[in-house]
Amino acid sequence: MARQDRLMRLLAALRRLPSPVTADRLAAETEISPRQLYRDIATLRAGGVLIDGAAGYGYTLTEDPALPPQSFSRLETEALMLAVGSLDHLGDKQLAKAGRDAMARIIATLPDRQARQSMHAIMRSWRMPEDRPAITVDVDMLRQACWDETSVIIVYRDKQDRHSEREILPLGLSYSPSTLMVVGWCLLRKDYRTFEVARIERLEAGSTSFRPRRVELLRRYQAMRMAEWEAQKAAERQAGCPPPRHEN
Repeated sequence: MARQDRLMRLLAALRRLPSPVTADRLAAETEISPRQLYRDIATLRAGGVLIDGAAGYGYTLTEDPALPPQSFSRLETEALMLAVGSLDHLGDKQLAKAGRDAMARIIATLPDRQARQSMHAIMRSWRMPEDRPAITVDVDMLRQACWDETSVIIVYRDKQDRHSEREILPLGLSYSPSTLMVVGWCLLRKDYRTFEVARIERLEAGSTSFRPRRVELLRRYQAMRMAEWEAQKAAERQAGCPPPRHEN
């Protein structure tokens, strides 16, 4: 792991974990040895980061010069906490952890009073546990392909248990309470398709770049879906749903 990436992960862990956090916990979170951790703590301190504590006691991040001071209203802070908490329901552990890390960075920039308020947020996101289908492929690879605008090759099992291999241009991911979908342009069918990620049995990087076509492809897809929705509503109205009568 690159040194800069290692230090950033250590800072993120110090912001996110309840303090004081032990060296063993920090080493486990950042996937380094305790010996390397002590060296990284010393590096951060030499760079101006104020970290209280010592080996055997635990560490507390008291001042982080990497982040400028910010201010949010209490309702704004509650809204952010609620949004980050809802990520746990999506079944995407990497995304949920990224949200917690980002929220920890935000809280680290708040004045003391507002930071304390964030620790006592009154709003929570809760849902009944659901049996989400297990995802066996690397979602991070799929996300990276969307960002990089490069194709992926998938082996897909449809609802009739038929398997097919195809190359797609991934345009975006769609999260719902029950499943994760990827919207893409299928090079095999020459058309838009949506795939349940849990039904993708193999995923590998492709070699086709569709930069800078992603925005246009996605815009056309959204326009197509909007037209389908409007046509469905029009059909429902014509099927016997009279407009409401207004009394004079």
